[in-house]
Amino acid sequence: MTDKKQEPSPSKDPLHGLTLERIVTHLMESYGWEALGEQIRIKCFTSNPSVQSSLKFLRKTPWARTKVEDFYKYSLRKNKLK
Repeated sequence: MTDKKQEPSPSKDPLHGLTLERIVTHLMESYGWEALGEQIRIKCFTSNPSVQSSLKFLRKTPWARTKVEDFYKYSLRKNKLK
């Protein structure tokens, strides 16, 4: 009997390995703050937006982070990211 190590299967999660900072930056680069604020109606994207202020808000607000992550996955499926 040989003891084969099973290779870990690649994750099917499109967010696997991505940081929140990378997600926000990628969305901002693809859409711009104005369009991003129209797509995801949260104040950190509409009122004096920056990556750092958005990260601060999203890290402590789970419902908003979920909206951003869901929009990122949607954008990936629709090939809308640069």
